[in-house]
Amino acid sequence: MSRFIVIEGLIGVGKTSLCRILEDEMGASLVLEPCDDNPFLTAFYEERDRYAFPAQMFYLATRYSQQMNLRQPGLFSDLVVSDYLFAKDRIFAEQTLEGDEMALYDRFASLLDGSIPRPEFVLFLDSPTDVVLSRIAGRDRTNEGLIEPAYLDQLRERYMSLWGRYKGAPVYILDTSTLHYVNDEAAKDQVIAMIQGWLNGTPTKDAPQAYHPVPEDQMQLFGEM
Repeated sequence: MSRFIVIEGLIGVGKTSLCRILEDEMGASLVLEPCDDNPFLTAFYEERDRYAFPAQMFYLATRYSQQMNLRQPGLFSDLVVSDYLFAKDRIFAEQTLEGDEMALYDRFASLLDGSIPRPEFVLFLDSPTDVVLSRIAGRDRTNEGLIEPAYLDQLRERYMSLWGRYKGAPVYILDTSTLHYVNDEAAKDQVIAMIQGWLNGTPTKDAPQAYHPVPEDQMQLFGEM
């Protein structure tokens, strides 16, 4: 199997742009989020309660199929980069499903999760919400114009909760608010060097450490310092 890493992040933070850079600069094969081909999406926006479950299950099945393709030798280059982690599917399920539908989703997801390839590491790109919103505005996508700050804040909290319990691979969190790797060659080289360093087991000096959340029972101790 090829070497496999994941680039994650909020909507508009620049994760797919970084994946494209790694495709160009490192010859990576890409596995990109299935965004626009969900046949239930339009109906979901019109009748959320009725179509939330089939819309979410379509994403779950599609992501599972994409991830399982990684196990087929010869389909990819030596490095595979995905712009989503399979385990994050539940973050969005939590926002749209409840009750019996959430329980049924969890049953299916738990059956699938054990066979999903684990990445060598996850790089989570983050920026303050106002920076993310400005980048979203710059993309000028009609459906993204309705995204509110509170939604992004809640989504970030869900991601951080996921990283706190995720044991499948090291997670590195990188603030990209001043790293303009799309149009700044120095910033691009800096991020590529970080990723290459993690792959080689020789992290660069400016690379973030693996994320280790502070246990809740220790939070008060830090607050008193």
